[in-house]
Amino acid sequence: MRRRLFLSQTLPGALAAAYQRKPTNKRERMRQWLAGHADPSYTPAAFFLHFGPDYKTGTAAARRHLEFFRQTDMDFVKVQFEQTYERQPFLVQPADWAKLTLRKQDFYEPQLQTVRELVKATKKDAMVLMTLYSPYMCAGHCASAPVLRRHLEENPEAVKRGLAVLIESQLIFVRACIAAGVDGFYMSTQGSETKQFTNPRIFRDYVKPADLVAMKEVSAACPFNILHVCDYHAPYANYDAVVDYPGQVVNCNTKLAGGELPPSEIARRFGRPYMGGLDRHGVLAHGTPAEVEAEVRRVVKASPGRFILGADCTVEADTDWNRLRQAIAAAHRTGSA
Repeated sequence: MRRRLFLSQTLPGALAAAYQRKPTNKRERMRQWLAGHADPSYTPAAFFLHFGPDYKTGTAAARRHLEFFRQTDMDFVKVQFEQTYERQPFLVQPADWAKLTLRKQDFYEPQLQTVRELVKATKKDAMVLMTLYSPYMCAGHCASAPVLRRHLEENPEAVKRGLAVLIESQLIFVRACIAAGVDGFYMSTQGSETKQFTNPRIFRDYVKPADLVAMKEVSAACPFNILHVCDYHAPYANYDAVVDYPGQVVNCNTKLAGGELPPSEIARRFGRPYMGGLDRHGVLAHGTPAEVEAEVRRVVKASPGRFILGADCTVEADTDWNRLRQAIAAAHRTGSA
C-alpha cells in the first residue's frame, strides 16, 4: 500500500512528534506543511518560468533548473514540461484526430533525463514536482488552440479518438517520472474559461474526463500535487467546473471575469490550501525591492493560514531572478500569525 499524506490526517505518537520538530531542510519543511504542521512564522514560496531555447531538456535543462532553484531559494523544485507533441499539419478536419500517433517513452527521454538528474541532485533536500499539461492542452499544441476548439464544436466524438492517444502517451510519461522518483506533479488544466466553448458540455463530457485520468493516477501515487487552473488564454467566470479536481494544493488567479475572489475563498471552495497571490505582470515584473516586500507582506497577511506564495501562472521568461528571490525571502520572514 502506498504511503500518502492527507491534508486532514492526524499523525499518531512519535510520527506526529517527528513532523512537529524543527525541519532540517526544504524537503522536511514541505512534508511537515503537507501533513498540516505549518510554521506560522514562515510562508513557503515558489515561482516558475520557462528557460531559454538552450535549456529545454537534458543536462542543460537540469543545470538551469538547479541554478534557478538555488538562486531564488524557493521551497521545492518544479520541472518545466518542454517535451510536448509538435504541430501536426494533417489535422485539418475532426476525423483527422484518428491519425494521431502514440508518442512512447523514447520520445520523452530528453525530458526524463532532466527529471532524473534533478531528482538525483535535489531530492534529499527538496521535494521535486514535474509539470503535467492536460491532454487538451497537448492537443492544442498539435493543431493550435483555435483549430482544436473548432473541431470539438463540430465533432467531439472524432476528437475524442485523438485525446485517447494523448492520454495513453501522458500515462507513459507520468509513470516514468514516478519511477524516476518525483514527489508529485504541477497539474495544469484549461478549457473551462469564459466563452471557451459555445456548449459547456464539451468541457464536461470530453475535456474533463481526459484531464482526470492521469490526475487521479498521480494523486494516488504521489504526496504533493498542485492543481493549476491556467488562465493564459482567457479568464474564468468561476471555477465550478474544476473544484472537484484532485491535488493537495490549488494554484489559480484570484481575478475572475466578474471580479476578485480572495485566496481564503478559493481555499474554501476547493477545500485545500491555496498557492498564488501575486500578479505575474505586477511587482514581480517591475517592482522595486520595497514594493516587492510590501506586496508580499500584504498578500501573506490576507491569506489563509496554510498558504504558498506564488504567481497566478508562469512568470515572464525575462523576469529578474533577484526580484523573485526578494519576494521569496519576504515570504520566508512573513508568517500568517
